[in-house]
Amino acid sequence: MSLKRFGVSLEEDVLNALDGFVKDNGFANRSQAIRFFVEKNVAEKKWQCDHIVAGTVIVMYNQSKKDIALRITEIQQRYQDVILSSSQYYLNEDFCLHIATVTGVAHRLTELSDRLVTIKGIKHGKLVMSRAD
Repeated sequence: MSLKRFGVSLEEDVLNALDGFVKDNGFANRSQAIRFFVEKNVAEKKWQCDHIVAGTVIVMYNQSKKDIALRITEIQQRYQDVILSSSQYYLNEDFCLHIATVTGVAHRLTELSDRLVTIKGIKHGKLVMSRAD
C-alpha cells in the first residue's frame, strides 16, 4: 500500500462544515472524516441498485454513552423489514460490538448502515454485503 501526501484547498465555509462534521461524529481528525466520505461514496456507487443482498452492519462504541445504544435501537426499529437479527457483545468494560444481520435491497441496507455508522460517538462502523439473488 502506498501513501501519498498532498494538500487540499477548501473554501472557509466547506472547511468549517468539515470541522463540524468531525466534531459531531467523533472522528479523530479531518483525514479520518475525509476517508469516511471517500469510502462511503465508493460503496454507494457500487451498491445503489435494486439487487437483493445479505450482509452485516457492525458498529463499535463506548457503552458508557447510553444514548448511543438508544439511537441504535431507534434506527433499527425503522428498518425492521431488513434486519434478520441484532446482537451486542460487550468486549470489555468500555466497548460494545453491535452486529446486525441484514437482507434486502442493496440501497436500503446502505441507507441503514449510513444511519448507524454516523451516530455521534460510534468508534467504527462498516457494512459488508454480498448479492443474494
